[in-house]
Amino acid sequence: MKKGDHMKPLFDLHTHTLASGHAYSTLMENIEAASERGLVAMGFSEHAPSMPGAPDPMYFMNFKIIPDTIMGVRIYRGIEADILDFNGAVDVDAAMAARLDYVIASLHPPIISSGTREENTRALVGAMRHPFVTIIGHPDDDRYPLDYTELAAAAARERVALELNNSSFRPSTGRVNGRKNAVSLLNACRVHDARVVMNSDSHIAFDVGDLSLCEELIEETNFPRELVLNYTLEGLEYVLKEGVSLPDCEKLLCSSGK
Repeated sequence: MKKGDHMKPLFDLHTHTLASGHAYSTLMENIEAASERGLVAMGFSEHAPSMPGAPDPMYFMNFKIIPDTIMGVRIYRGIEADILDFNGAVDVDAAMAARLDYVIASLHPPIISSGTREENTRALVGAMRHPFVTIIGHPDDDRYPLDYTELAAAAARERVALELNNSSFRPSTGRVNGRKNAVSLLNACRVHDARVVMNSDSHIAFDVGDLSLCEELIEETNFPRELVLNYTLEGLEYVLKEGVSLPDCEKLLCSSGK
């Protein structure tokens, strides 16, 4: 089977477990949920050490013991880094990143207060310039106003994906105007040929792989599917660090019949 387009999303890379301190499922429970949803790949991305309740840096040092494939799902090891200042500094260094398959970088209220639209945008663009950052997390929150034209242009230039975050569109979200801002984001990405990646940002196993609200928005805006990474293995490769392998995913894709 070719690595071509598929009807269902193949992966979810933004998931949290008990280790993040404010999530409620184990890694195994999340993997079971990913398998039940028919995902080819799942990434877990605990919060980096600056976040209150986050795991100690030592947690990220022993990922080698986790099998690459569990219950028919290829497992990738990530982190959600905190952006620390308006120049884009993050709380993940090159040594830690070397042990990971991908890094999401996000703005979080416990870590940094919002600046101006220009400052917030500069923070995200600066984070993109770290060679190990491959995804900008939930850039959709009016608590951090953004210039989406500049953000999308930078994402295309730096070859970083902008996240459509399913949890941002739920009524229970703490983020502000997520859906409205995501429409602006998609419009800018369309113009600048920037890639988006759909993620659940799950903090409980029931939400792992649930990208339904993202898919509704993609359909409603008629956003080009070729700019949505989740439907192909090439899209998965786009957000993994250079050199991370996909062979297991190719086998799993063939065996699943997706």
